[in-house]
Amino acid sequence: MRYSPEALNAFVETVSAGSFSAAARRLHKSQSTVSTAIANLEDDLGVTLFDRSARHPVLTEQGQRVLIHVKEILAASERLDQLAVRLMDNVEPRLTFVLSDTFHPSALEALLKQFDQRYPDTEFECLIGEDEDVIDLLQKNRAHIGLIESRKHYPPDIGVARLSKQTQMAIYTAPSHPLALRERIRPEELNAVRELRLSTYLERDQTQMHGLIWSAPNYLLLLSMAVQGFGWSVLPCALVEEFCHQQELVPLLVPGWPKSISVDVVWSKNSPPGPAGSWIKDYLLDMPA
Repeated sequence: MRYSPEALNAFVETVSAGSFSAAARRLHKSQSTVSTAIANLEDDLGVTLFDRSARHPVLTEQGQRVLIHVKEILAASERLDQLAVRLMDNVEPRLTFVLSDTFHPSALEALLKQFDQRYPDTEFECLIGEDEDVIDLLQKNRAHIGLIESRKHYPPDIGVARLSKQTQMAIYTAPSHPLALRERIRPEELNAVRELRLSTYLERDQTQMHGLIWSAPNYLLLLSMAVQGFGWSVLPCALVEEFCHQQELVPLLVPGWPKSISVDVVWSKNSPPGPAGSWIKDYLLDMPA
């Protein structure tokens, strides 16, 4: 028996999102379309996947067992698509890579050197983006592959894999800033001083856009603003080490900082990367922790 990929995706997204309406928003479809797809899947399987008696659908015991196999089917389908691209061996004439400032600059240099040796005839474009901007570029086919600070949920059309290497983040300010003279700083004390905050084009926080918040769409711009003494900012430690001269920025001693974050490599499932993009993905995933 054949099952509709759309129905399988709708089922998995409904479980993840917690409701038919939330799944519909993620899938960019109407709620009725998602509900109908799942109802058809239940008819095909001859089982009830969700208990609909509560306010939100609850996965039944049968649904829990089906979910495991559906996830395996979707994962196998994605692997097959990637294999087909590799077997065709049609190297992309042009590749766009969205780079996060959380990625270590020295690691990028090594990646580019090897890419140049393997794919010298491929035009390469590197964009800087963070968070939702990266997802948007992939969904609009403006980019082929990207790096992003790890998140709990991704749109269903975005493929994702976790890098083994984590990134260190710390809170920095210029040595002339009043906060730099403090030995220990409580987190709540930061709220009384201007923050230099990451705010991407698609994720602008309008609730606190006053004098205590200055924003920029990438960490490198925030770093420049911090060096000039305009406020404090959360920045990747490797970025500070690479682009700051000695004592241009100092880390603040705040409980819980510095902290490690995970980074994901992401791509579009609808337009998966070709051999060159797949090589970059594999290179990133094979990097030692």
